[in-house]
Amino acid sequence: MELLNLLISQFTKKRVGQIEHFMEHPHEVQHQTLKDLLAKASQTEWGQRYKYAEIKNAEAFRQRVPVSAYDDISQDIKRMLQGEHNILWPSKIKWFAKSSGTTSDRSKFIPVSQEALEDCHFRGGKDMITLYLERNPDSRLFLGKAMSVGGTLHAQEDNEEVSYGAISAIVTKNLPIWAEFARTPSTDIAFLPWEEKLDTMAHTVADQNITSIMGLPTWTHVVLERVLEVTGKENILEVWPNLEFFAHGGVAFGPYRELFRKLLPSDDITYIDIYNASEGFFGLQDGDCEPDEMLLMLDYGVYYEFIPMDEFGEESPRTVGLDQVQAGKNYAMVITTNAGLWRYKIGDTVRFTSTSPYRFKISGRVKHFINAFGEELMVENAERAMAKASEATGAMINEFTAAPVFTQDGQKGRHEWLVEFARAPRNLDDFAKALDEALRELNSDYDSRRHQDLALLSPIVHKVSEGTFYNWMKKRGKLGGQNKVPRLSNSREFVEDILAAVSTEKGTL
Repeated sequence: MELLNLLISQFTKKRVGQIEHFMEHPHEVQHQTLKDLLAKASQTEWGQRYKYAEIKNAEAFRQRVPVSAYDDISQDIKRMLQGEHNILWPSKIKWFAKSSGTTSDRSKFIPVSQEALEDCHFRGGKDMITLYLERNPDSRLFLGKAMSVGGTLHAQEDNEEVSYGAISAIVTKNLPIWAEFARTPSTDIAFLPWEEKLDTMAHTVADQNITSIMGLPTWTHVVLERVLEVTGKENILEVWPNLEFFAHGGVAFGPYRELFRKLLPSDDITYIDIYNASEGFFGLQDGDCEPDEMLLMLDYGVYYEFIPMDEFGEESPRTVGLDQVQAGKNYAMVITTNAGLWRYKIGDTVRFTSTSPYRFKISGRVKHFINAFGEELMVENAERAMAKASEATGAMINEFTAAPVFTQDGQKGRHEWLVEFARAPRNLDDFAKALDEALRELNSDYDSRRHQDLALLSPIVHKVSEGTFYNWMKKRGKLGGQNKVPRLSNSREFVEDILAAVSTEKGTL
């Protein structure tokens, strides 16, 4: 064991120094990243169209290349799916990460180049292990298996050379042999349809020595509950006593913390937040980060810009670089990547907690918010408030979503929440009150609208039955993989769809 740790420490020592370098010299690293990306793609269609060879600095890049959403590049991506090359990126694109659709497309297909796999996604996974081992030199991590809960892959119908699916599945498919040997389940199980995979996976991993887990809290929880059913054990540590850490991403962990504390009843488990999206691996929680806070990884072949959220709706939004962001403000992320996404609006919003080094929290999605009454409620507010309300009332959350109840017939508006509890509060009214109080504490705009019911009445909270969100996601074809329950919506589409299918228990103040 000592020899193994010695070999690993020698391998990771150099990388720790590189991470420290970009933390100390972020702007130089980002400048070089942009320079390298432009040079690499100068002879592509996009490079020729926007004369990349003439661009010498970030300001010229902003002036010449437009900010893009998926709809703006969807036709180029369709050509790439059919086998055309050298459009957005010079190397051949064989993989596309499928994620939730936009207003005009049911699904998005995000190009994943070999460079993005090696220099971004793989490096993110290796850095997660590197930083963990740096803090835990006596780790026994490599004496067991790493369990990952991911999605599936599919071949493109009109082009057999191209495959698409969840980014987790693409990464798994391309792992080196040594990494594939260290993980579980095998790919023949990992790539099964979700409901078939769930049972097979639970039976397979139950008898293995699992030392680490990686996945979305939503689907990981489902797998772990099934493992307990298979084994008859009370908690997961009775099944896997050598489990050391759980790396999670996709949604904020706060609302799930109590749920996992019950599944993993030990203070020795390390929880690691990661920001690994279809478009790239952007951040991870290092030793100095607070819960839900991550270090922005600056040498993964991704160049970052940010749109201040108070300017987001403008036709030609202003972007700022890292050197101009301010701690405490919400920004929409704009990325340029080594897979050919140029000044691309990823759809996520972040709030910087530090600018030396650059640390941040994911604050939400540009389309997932409620602002029907000027309350500007972001996903970050909702998830933190849910965690506070759960703690105050002894509840545990499986899933939730919320939407506005619009003003009608002289009645003021309010918010309506659908919550699936792993452990329900004794009194749902108390939970609704605690939720309202937490939202008022966390969001001054919400508080001002709620003051004396000035513009917003107290929230309605519905307790929905166990399995409601799972069945709803199944109906929408969104089980497993990268799929997440939308936390907030400014329309009532999701809430009405769920309410039409279930009976609820209601709580208000």
